[in-house]
Amino acid sequence: MSNVDFSSIRMGDRLPELNIDITAKLITGAAIASRDYQNVHHDQDAARELGSPNIFMNILTTNGLVGRYVTDWTGPSGVLKKVSIRLGAPNYPGDSMTMNGEIIRKDDIERSATLNITGKNTIGDHVIGEVVVLLP
Repeated sequence: MSNVDFSSIRMGDRLPELNIDITAKLITGAAIASRDYQNVHHDQDAARELGSPNIFMNILTTNGLVGRYVTDWTGPSGVLKKVSIRLGAPNYPGDSMTMNGEIIRKDDIERSATLNITGKNTIGDHVIGEVVVLLP
């Protein structure tokens, strides 16, 4: 964890890469923790009946991982102001997702940075989006 302050960042700076192993335990546990009991997130047979090769990660888990990625970079003083994401390729157990980010805007008045975020797995882009974070 770092402690990024507003004066130290520049447009075009890249966040450190983060690799996350996608496990059945992560998918199932996070779905339950977010109260998403849809069977495709914990029942492999139900997921297959709907045409999926396996259970897959829900959007609430992905949203949480995006937030974690950014706040791991900012440290405890960073405050997420806005998280806007779109899902693409599913995250299945046995894969991994690599998170990357880049600063695309700075707002001197509110001391915020806007970041482009991507999370890729072996199929393609699992998540793309923008995050606005307030910095000290």
